[in-house]
Amino acid sequence: MCAADLAALPAAKWKRISCGPGAHGQRFYDRARLDVRTEWSHGFGHWVLARRSISDPTDIAYNHCYAPARTTLTRLTQIAGRRWPVEECFQQAKNEAGLDQYQVRDWRAWYAHITLFMATHALLTAARTLAAQANPTPQQTC
Repeated sequence: MCAADLAALPAAKWKRISCGPGAHGQRFYDRARLDVRTEWSHGFGHWVLARRSISDPTDIAYNHCYAPARTTLTRLTQIAGRRWPVEECFQQAKNEAGLDQYQVRDWRAWYAHITLFMATHALLTAARTLAAQANPTPQQTC
């Protein structure tokens, strides 16, 4: 499976689908999926989910997906679109709780840091949520 295989897909395989709202409205792209493994294991499937730009059909990006066999192309697209809120959450965690402030020398030290970080980030998120409920001003939470 390569980018040339995705570019050679017939027009009927591509569907124009939004993966959710963005800064400038809905994020529409042409989407298609290809089976990576034809055998289904325990009711789950493997696909390549392709995203093709509407303005430049040669601009194709893709993700490898593993999901229940009955998962639709629209649902895979919605899940792929959830990447940006997760990225924003990680950036917030780096800024507020020190997710990126460790040096890996030992697995146990890394595990202790990540455990403390997760607890700190959860506490900050809960405190921010309680503050927003007490003072209803628009605040972004992770």
